[in-house]
Amino acid sequence: MAETEQNNELADFGRFSEPALLILISLADAPKHGYAMTEDIASIAEVKLGPGTLYGAIARLESRGLIEAIESADRRNPYRLTGLGEKALRLRLATLEAVARAGRQRLSSQEAG
Repeated sequence: MAETEQNNELADFGRFSEPALLILISLADAPKHGYAMTEDIASIAEVKLGPGTLYGAIARLESRGLIEAIESADRRNPYRLTGLGEKALRLRLATLEAVARAGRQRLSSQEAG
């Protein structure tokens, strides 16, 4: 396998693409409609969510009370993070940070040993 091909595979492996988490992160700074979320997620995570994936995750998040639809003056359907959604996002990010910290510590101990 060529080095460029290996690097591309490693880059793909490192992408975090859990749609629900990416949507919550996108909505953390301001309400957005679907297309704006897709573009925001692509810019922050280099992941392009398809419409089925995006709207399926939006429906699940809304049914769990983590996001809610808000009024719009045009045909777009914006959503915002709820208080429960913010709490869920903070907890998930703390868990991810703890896992990353443990992974870095284990890699450091490998290098030392």
